Amino acid sequence: MSQVRLDKYLADAGVGTRREVKREVQKGKVQVNGTVAKDPGQKIDPLLDVVKYGEEVLRVSEFEYYLLHKPSGCVSATEDSRQKTVMEYVPSSRRDLFPVGRLDKDTEGLLLITNDGKLAHGLLSPARHVEKTYYAEVRGRMTQEDVQKFQEGLDIGEKKLTLPAVLNILDVCAGDDQEISRVEITIREGKFHQIKRMVQAVGKEVVYLRRISMGPLRLDENLKRGECRPLRKEEIEKLLQNRR
Repeated sequence: MSQVRLDKYLADAGVGTRREVKREVQKGKVQVNGTVAKDPGQKIDPLLDVVKYGEEVLRVSEFEYYLLHKPSGCVSATEDSRQKTVMEYVPSSRRDLFPVGRLDKDTEGLLLITNDGKLAHGLLSPARHVEKTYYAEVRGRMTQEDVQKFQEGLDIGEKKLTLPAVLNILDVCAGDDQEISRVEITIREGKFHQIKRMVQAVGKEVVYLRRISMGPLRLDENLKRGECRPLRKEEIEKLLQNRR
């Protein structure tokens, strides 16, 4: 980790906002290598310097990675004054974390939370074509003809057809007024409302949507809606291949 400003390090460690931690430094509550810090803008090396806030020694990893089972009813944003955000479910006080990509407010499932911008770029870059798989419940009967149309690419109102996508029909069951198809859809791009628009393009409607995988990362079946956990070492290792 390269040198960082002391106030940023303190904020990332959860001491407070940048403004709040500056006041804490001015009050003499922060020490660097046993000396009371006077300048919130001083540079420190997190790997070598020992930073104490009161009697607590602070430790901040350069990058953190969390897997969230996003529930419906919250937005994929770091902050929103009017709505609940996904960040309220993350068990970290760091202020530089963000969701990688967006899930609609009513969409559930896998959402990666991190502060690793290079990884996020690798996962979201259109040039990488990282696969994302969704489970969907669709009003109407999905057919083998739809499977073929997904494979060929669909017109969803963009300049180009969608990239070839995989539609896997799990089953079709009776609904209240129309049949409900349960399907899995794998895409290699991330256009606005893409799954819903693709299903609409073949004359059906998504009534429930959950993302179950993104690249090598899969939704943990033991993770309930609204639960969030740090990624395991092996999950991080697989993900980091997308930073290259």
